[in-house]
Formats: sequence, structure tokens, C-alpha cells
Amino acid sequence: MAEEKKHYMTMDGKNKLEEELEFLKTERRKEVVERIKIARSFGDLSENSEYDSAKEEQAFVEGRIAQLEKMIRNAVMIEEEEGAANVVSLGKTVKFVELPDGDEEEYTIVGSAESDPAEGKISNDSPMAQSLLGRAINDKVTVNTPGGEMEIKIVDIR
Repeated sequence: MAEEKKHYMTMDGKNKLEEELEFLKTERRKEVVERIKIARSFGDLSENSEYDSAKEEQAFVEGRIAQLEKMIRNAVMIEEEEGAANVVSLGKTVKFVELPDGDEEEYTIVGSAESDPAEGKISNDSPMAQSLLGRAINDKVTVNTPGGEMEIKIVDIR
């Protein structure tokens, strides 16, 4: 049997997934079942777009429930590493400047389940995070991005 993928996450990230799972199981499922029941009452199911739509939504909800259950089951909690305060690792926030222009950016490295670049959270599987992991303050790093190579200097880790 193949080993299932581990999902690295913070306690906050795991709590959010558990809340979403609870909502889907208790409220969303009931709403979809009610939609299906109403759509069935319209008659002929072979030409009933309401029924088809409700069944598709049911499949999506059930798929998301299965996905969340698997992610939570395979969760590996990110904890602060002792003695590695100045080394980039999962759960740390990294501030760096782009070289040579000096634009500053800051990202927190999280597991893929919590990744949200718009909120400054990048996946540990991303090219940026892969280039930063294990590095220290003042290290210069070359990052391979979809737009080409970028050189950065790490200025803060917390």
C-alpha cells in the first residue's frame, strides 16, 4: 500500500480545516439533500437540470469532505524548532529583499493545506519556499520562479 502524503500545517490551519469539515457534514450536506428532494418533485429526472445541478453539488461536497478528512488524518503539526531560531523552516516568517532593486517581501512558510499567497502564506512545496528552507539571515539565495531566476537576501526570520 502506498504511503499517504503528509500535510504539514499549523494548529490554526488544522482548526480551520476541522471547522470547514464540520460545516460541510452538518449544514451543507443537509442543504444539498434538500435541493435534490425538491428537484425530484419536479418530475422527469432525465431532463431535470435542477436535479443534475444538485447531484453535481452533492458530488463536490462529498469529495471535499473526503479530501478534508484525509488531510486532517495525515496532518503533521508544525512546531517551533528549538535552537534553530535563525534558520528558515516550516512555520517561520521570512523577510527578504530582492537584489539588486531592494524590494522587500515577507512570507510565512506553511504546508500546502494552508497556502494562501495573497495573505503571505506560501507552501513548503513552492519554489520560493524550497529555496529558502534551511537558510539563515544574510544568506543570498537564487530562487527559480516561473518568471525566471531571482536573487534575494534574507533579512529577518521569526
